[in-house]
Amino acid sequence: MEQLQQQVEGLNLNAITEFPNCYPDVNPLDVYRAHLANVLTEVTGVDKNIIYPALSWTQSLDKGDLVLAAPALRLPKGGPKPDQIVQDWAAKFPENDPLFEKPHVHSYFMSFFFKGVPLVNSILPTILQKGKTFGTNPSLGLKDPKEPSAGRKKIIVEFSSPNIAKPFHAGHLRSTIIGGFLGNLYEGAGWDVTRINYLGDWGKQYGLLALAFEKFGDEKALEQDPINHLFQLYVRINTEMTEEKEQIAKRKEAGEDVTEAEANSLDEQARRYFKKMTDRDEKALAMWKKFRDLSIVRYKQTYARLNIHFDEYSGESQVSESDMADIGKQLEEKKISKEDNGAQLIDFSELVPGKEGKRLEKPLVRKRDGTALYLTRDISELLTRHAKYNFDKMIYVVASAQDLHLKQLFKIIELLGHKDIADKCQHINFGLVLGMSTRKGTVKFLDDILRDVADKMHETMRKNEDKYNQVENPEAVADVLGISSVMVQDMTGKRINNYTFNMDQMTSFEGDTGPYLQYAHARVCSIKRKAGLSDEEIASADFSLLREAHAVNIVRLLAQWPDVFSNTLRTLEPTTVLAYLFKMTHALSSSYDVLRIMGSEPAVLKARMALYEAAHIVLGNGMRLLGLSPVERM
Repeated sequence: MEQLQQQVEGLNLNAITEFPNCYPDVNPLDVYRAHLANVLTEVTGVDKNIIYPALSWTQSLDKGDLVLAAPALRLPKGGPKPDQIVQDWAAKFPENDPLFEKPHVHSYFMSFFFKGVPLVNSILPTILQKGKTFGTNPSLGLKDPKEPSAGRKKIIVEFSSPNIAKPFHAGHLRSTIIGGFLGNLYEGAGWDVTRINYLGDWGKQYGLLALAFEKFGDEKALEQDPINHLFQLYVRINTEMTEEKEQIAKRKEAGEDVTEAEANSLDEQARRYFKKMTDRDEKALAMWKKFRDLSIVRYKQTYARLNIHFDEYSGESQVSESDMADIGKQLEEKKISKEDNGAQLIDFSELVPGKEGKRLEKPLVRKRDGTALYLTRDISELLTRHAKYNFDKMIYVVASAQDLHLKQLFKIIELLGHKDIADKCQHINFGLVLGMSTRKGTVKFLDDILRDVADKMHETMRKNEDKYNQVENPEAVADVLGISSVMVQDMTGKRINNYTFNMDQMTSFEGDTGPYLQYAHARVCSIKRKAGLSDEEIASADFSLLREAHAVNIVRLLAQWPDVFSNTLRTLEPTTVLAYLFKMTHALSSSYDVLRIMGSEPAVLKARMALYEAAHIVLGNGMRLLGLSPVERM
């Protein structure tokens, strides 16, 4: 930053920070934007505070680094046309600006290219110095950026949320990947992040599961693989229950008295067992708790492979019956809910005017038998969380199939008099995974998916015997590559888009895939090993030797990373990061034949190694933000 300040006469870092969302200490390009805004104010007569936010990135490097659209400057009506006025401005732009070439004009756009040497000299040392923190901006999470002592903003991210004893299906997989990424993103932005896994761990099905365990359970199998064992038991007891219901129905049709059969049916036994759980029967609760605790231990092992952790394992079981009864009472007293054939429902068309009220439909909040529904449970849980954490923001990472449910939840919270809480909540939704099966048949659990893709990656790695023999632990690397292939396929498109689970495509090294991204990272690691330079030697390089177009273009891309990070905080789309990383890897791939390391003069070798080390840092930072584990050999 000091070097830039010396090159630009009159540039004052304190004055720069007066621009909105300007953080020169973490983003060198904010200095460039501030300087350009100052220059253009002299050229155009437009206030620099209008110009600064109007400067945006181009679509590709051949179109420049920053672009300005004249209409964005709120020009007075009746004056010269925008395409004419930018021609005049371009002509007035200084001939020898220290940071920018003369602008290019297209229609009413002015494109600006960075000058290579100042850019290389400012960006590379910054990346090498900041390392793993380059790109992140902890100031964004401060309650008051001008008063750090006021503390950080608090965010809750609820994601994954599988149902114990049921398959960890594709919806949970997507929620897990996206939620893990969002937690990392907000942490990098300086927020105080709490990750919550809200388990499906309560209801009559647990009464049925307890019956199944009593009849068919195996303690050893439960300890070894609780999720799979409980699922098998649940499927088995469900099959029995379905057959039993059909038999009772046939007997009823034949005119038999089935009163006793119904009273002793599995369905009724499950209901009675769950009633014991809600009445806090010690034995019933002990069995349920054992299922829950063992399942969580197993989940933690799987999540660890995905670089995901949770601060709290919550769940439907944690919502107290008394709290839900209180919510039901408030809904009645405030005339939000009404009785309907003994049940309680909310008719939004009577509470919310226009189409919105009709779209929100008429959800039940309590059944005729007095049982609370998911919606009541979620209302209670949300208010309890706010009381506990006093969060500034809360994100629910839940499939788009639950769009209506979440809209109903937020609107009810508002109608209860908590608009401030409702306004802090956001639903991050996502589309479906189609065709999700493996070579072993339909996927039921996340472990199945990860095992299959790891096997596939291991097969692929074995095809190159020389490289395979150099990898210290090929099974572990295959596992990481398999996980990367699943995660990258999930994050490639926008969240809301459906995508087809394609084992062959996702595990390929051709195209923009997880294995290709890992290969790109491993390759820059390999270059560093071959060069044999220490970090200190690399940091002392003469960066101004990097004058080739390939080198400057890589630095231009590296310089964008802090902007990509802050832009991702607006989009909350993993693909924003992924698209950038692939653009970076393509630029690197095309540079290796031009910017050779081995055989170069010592000073040039050192400078090029500094370039590749900076690329290694940024690639690693982006991959870790997505939740990937960058590999160094493969």
